[in-house]
Amino acid sequence: MPKAKGKTRRQKFGYNVNRKRLNRNARRKATPRIECSHIRHAWDHAKSVRQNLAEMGLAMDPNKAVPLRKRKGNAMEVDVERLKELVRKPYVLNDLEAEASLPEKKGNTLSRDLIDYVRYMVENHGEDYKAMARDEKNYYQDTPKQIRNKINVYKRFYPAEWQAFTDSLQKSKMEVE
Repeated sequence: MPKAKGKTRRQKFGYNVNRKRLNRNARRKATPRIECSHIRHAWDHAKSVRQNLAEMGLAMDPNKAVPLRKRKGNAMEVDVERLKELVRKPYVLNDLEAEASLPEKKGNTLSRDLIDYVRYMVENHGEDYKAMARDEKNYYQDTPKQIRNKINVYKRFYPAEWQAFTDSLQKSKMEVE
């Protein structure tokens, strides 16, 4: 059976390859990047994962870190004194707790087109969803129920803006009358 074409040639040493950079890049790819900045800055590469986490007050195995005593009376008693003596880097734990206590940031918003669509429909038709469904701006041919759901989504996402919008509509109706 014939061999592959490139396999018969003898290997040559690559003099132009920087071995130090090659090894450094291989080492960097082999070790994973720690995403949490607090843990990453306090990490000691000379120590094991278990030792690093124990110094920060974190646990690698929660079952071993918080052992539960098996008693008939107090089944859920925890040995807390042993945990506090090992923590050498408490600032990591404090930073993580402070970051976790921050309120969650809303990442979801509605598109500008949907907001304009809802405002147009409510301005022209008020609460008449059947008339909204027959409107020429109803490009996607939404049913009255779909339009009502879109309006409810807008109310839920922007309650203050919705209130200001309805107030401005009522003022304009009063001026017309």
